[in-house]
This record gives sequence, structure tokens and C-alpha cells, in this order.
Amino acid sequence: MAMVMRRSVVYVILIILGCGIAASIWYARKQNTFMFTVDMPPGFKYKAAVYYVPAPGETCTVATKDNLAPTFNYRWWQDYKPDFKVPIYRTRNGCPLVVKNIRLDIYGMYGKSWDDFGRSGAQVVFKKELSDEIHREFFDASGVSTFTGECEWWFRTSGKTRVLRKLLNCKDLNQGRPSSRGVPIAAYTFDQLANKTIKMKVVMAKEETPYYKRAWVKFEDGWKRCMGEGFEDQHAFCDGNEKDFSHFIMSDGTPCTIYPGCTE
Repeated sequence: MAMVMRRSVVYVILIILGCGIAASIWYARKQNTFMFTVDMPPGFKYKAAVYYVPAPGETCTVATKDNLAPTFNYRWWQDYKPDFKVPIYRTRNGCPLVVKNIRLDIYGMYGKSWDDFGRSGAQVVFKKELSDEIHREFFDASGVSTFTGECEWWFRTSGKTRVLRKLLNCKDLNQGRPSSRGVPIAAYTFDQLANKTIKMKVVMAKEETPYYKRAWVKFEDGWKRCMGEGFEDQHAFCDGNEKDFSHFIMSDGTPCTIYPGCTE
């Protein structure tokens, strides 16, 4: 009888330990992700590639072919979602890995054709420690951290018919810490991430500007395109001649003499 009771106690302990281990595994998995989402103007989308490296203290290595970066919104023009869940840690070939960075492509549509878009970049960086705390982002009480980028359209003309095209330029724009001179960027430490949400906010600059400022002249109603040496002249810089202007064509085929209003 005593032997049976001892065995029962052992079984109960094993069950409790097993439940504890299972709960610990479940909790660890639950704590191993964060969300990435965006707040972007209409017509804007993004693509994201997430890169992983061996976790701090690990000496193992993994070949690139076995550690390919998961890509979200790969076909952003066709199958798009504004947010996705990012694992903080993962294992490849027995090597413990940790998220290193997220490289983002920002796309803005300016016309109806499939190629009427501009592209710029952004990045999120993750480290065990950040030597300069002023560059680290923080989360609010709801667990959300927002970093901001400002995007601007640069316009130019292309080809002998001078079709207007746009290029997208996005720069870092943050409050509470110095903005970098490059694309929108945010940095976090690993221990900040579990069950949190990182949001990239994109705002638009108030005005569009020419890609080649030497090729356009600004008037009260907009910008006029300098003629240059003629339509064969692809650069057609003004070079002091601010009297002879050319017409151009919007991407939808609309003829124009001034941008953005088209007609004077």
C-alpha cells in the first residue's frame, strides 16, 4: 500500500513538472514575437525582409541558403497586408538566431499604370545593447512604438515626349531624438520587443519639387519646364533661359504646360 502511494506521489510530481515545462515552453513561444505595422498615406504600401544572425554569445554559423530572410508583402501590388508578426528568435541547423534588422521598401503610386510608382527605403535595427540611449526608441503604455518618416515626390520628365515621372524620397523624421540624415530608421534592444508593436508612420512633405531644379522654373501657379536645346535634349537645363518653356505629358496622357495644374 505504501509502495502504491509513493508511486502515486511520484506520478503527480512528474505530471506537475511536465505541466510546468509545457507552460514554460508555451510562455516562451508567446513571448517570442512582436508586431510590425504601418500608418501610410493612401496609395502607399511596403515590402519587408527580416534578417537573422547568431544570437549573442553563440559561435555557430549558418549558411545563407539555410537562413534566408522571410519577406512580407513580396508581391505588394497584388497581395498586401499592413501588418505582420515577427519572431525574435529562431533556430536554423541547430544554431540559435536572433532578429538583426528589417529592411523596408516603401512604394508610392502616383498614376494608374502598373509602373507609375516611386520607391524609397527604411530600416529597423535590433541589438543586445545600444551605446547611445538617445537613439533608442521606446514603447508607450499600450506597448506601441512609432517612428516617423517624411516622404517627398521629386518630379522630372523623360523621353522625347517629356512624360512626367515621379521619384520617391523618404527621410528620417523623429521627435524626441535626433533624426538621421538618411532613410527612416529606428533602433531597439532585444529585451524591448516581446509582445510589443512597432509602427512606421509615413507623412508627406507639403510640396513636391523638381528632381533637376536647374530644369524647372517656379511661378505662382506651379513649375514650368525649360525647353533647353529642344526635345532631343534630355536634361534641358534652363542655364539662364527662363523664357522658353516646353509642354510635357502626364503619365495618363494629359498634355500640360505647368505642374501640377497642367493649364495656366
